[in-house]
Amino acid sequence: MITRPPAALLCAVILLLMGANLFSVIARKTITNDEIVHIPSGYHYLVGGDFRQNPEHPALIKMWASLPLLIIRPTPGSFARPPNQDHAAFTVNHSIDFWKANRESFETLIFWSRVPMILLTLVLGVVIFLVGRDLFGSRPAVLAVALFSFEPTMLAHGRVVHTDIAAALAFLVFFFAIYKFFQTTTPARALLLGLAVGFALLAKFSMIVLIPILICALMYAVLRAPVYRTSRGQMVAYAAVALFVPLLAINCCYYFQHPALPKPEIDWLVQNASELSMWSKVALRWFSVPLPTYYVFGLYTVLVHHVAGHQTALLGDYGKLGWWYYFPVVFALKTTIPFLLLSVVSLAWAIWRVLARREMKLALLIIPITIYMAFSMTSRINIGVRHIAPVFPFLFLLGGALLDRLLTRYRSKAAVLFVVLLFGWMFAEAVRAYPNYIPYTNQLTFGKANWEVLSDSNVEWGDDIRELAKYLRDRGETKIYGALAGGWGTIEMYGVQMIDYAPPDIQLSKTRYVAIGAGHLNGSTVSGGMKHEDGLELTNEERQNYFSKYRKEVPEVVFGNSIFLYRRKD
Repeated sequence: MITRPPAALLCAVILLLMGANLFSVIARKTITNDEIVHIPSGYHYLVGGDFRQNPEHPALIKMWASLPLLIIRPTPGSFARPPNQDHAAFTVNHSIDFWKANRESFETLIFWSRVPMILLTLVLGVVIFLVGRDLFGSRPAVLAVALFSFEPTMLAHGRVVHTDIAAALAFLVFFFAIYKFFQTTTPARALLLGLAVGFALLAKFSMIVLIPILICALMYAVLRAPVYRTSRGQMVAYAAVALFVPLLAINCCYYFQHPALPKPEIDWLVQNASELSMWSKVALRWFSVPLPTYYVFGLYTVLVHHVAGHQTALLGDYGKLGWWYYFPVVFALKTTIPFLLLSVVSLAWAIWRVLARREMKLALLIIPITIYMAFSMTSRINIGVRHIAPVFPFLFLLGGALLDRLLTRYRSKAAVLFVVLLFGWMFAEAVRAYPNYIPYTNQLTFGKANWEVLSDSNVEWGDDIRELAKYLRDRGETKIYGALAGGWGTIEMYGVQMIDYAPPDIQLSKTRYVAIGAGHLNGSTVSGGMKHEDGLELTNEERQNYFSKYRKEVPEVVFGNSIFLYRRKD
């Protein structure tokens, strides 16, 4: 008699294969644009205890990624900051100095910084399994993990030193912690809820959306305490624990530092005074009392970014303030079609089951998806599908639950064949995209290049610069004219000098090749503030079409579906 392997073993095998895939990708892909800053920032926090660098992302995940560097002991660079540099200039300058000081160990530092991120991604897979098993049983949990392991967005960002996958993990853990707290209201469950909130707030600033949810949940718990066989006094104590622990966790991560903001940061605040209302500036001052100064300042920089907007493009349209429908459209184009269809059908099925059959466990998945998508659709920072990573685990769980229900209700070869074909299609897409998961788009682009419909980190993030540099060096080229995500801090590490793209009529004479990243070919990531020879700034239309002449040319080679290399014809 053949026995089925335990569900936990199947989950482990799936995640080990996913891990092997991620490790194989980091061996082939170099550092991304944001990692140029994140890795030295994390190391800076650990060895210098100085959080002025890259405050616009919380410190925890960068510190986690930098833990292996404590063994490697790279040269940290100077911690002294010129008195006239604000946090943005200091971040860029220190990052460049860090990589130049560690040129010989450049690849080693990248690899070992990404190892903790892969481990974090696999932990997300384990949590998906545990939540799925708790809610629906073992088979739905395994199916959810399988969906997770094949989806290109998870494979793209599961090995990158960034906050997106960590945010997905934190968002899932938070809602599971609330669910378990209301199942059994105990001090231990209150402590775990507080830790979950602390982790979330230290993972990504967008997790601030959890604060009103937490407060409402705790108020409800206090009011309904007798229902949970707990006195209101005890419930108030549990609520206090759930609120105090995150505050303590944030202060611990930032070493309990509450310094006064230096003059460059104050000047930056004055320069951006028009972006936010007076109440937000008052809040900045008051919140810096219980919370670390640079945690609050980092949150403030994100709010400024949101209000100011970000140059981006979608389906051929350009804008700075984004579109409410941006993330639904990007989700539709950046996920595999089988997972896209499964997500839509499983979400509709879950809503129907909740309304018609009162299957409230499904509501535990619908509510987080609804909250985060609604929150994201108000954002003016429309630069990547990665920003809605927190909804993916809940969709994997819904998909696993629906597929399991299909297999249970229709015990036929047709049902099994349907599930096999669905996973086969997803697997084929993962193989087709390998190792270029970051610029992946599905067949709904209808033959258009990814840069024609999307921009920024959806299509290019700099991790193909190593291959570009090798191609150039093999042909005796040591200079390149062009515009690349990450080109400002990466390509020189591989022995190639980057000549920036302005003004092209002067700089082109110095190179035989022109390299244009997909985001710049799109035009949305071409820098603002560029000027004509007469000193007038380029208009938005001129900036967006800065590289338009290359859009119709055939590149000599394309690296990773994200960098287009053209040989000069003259």
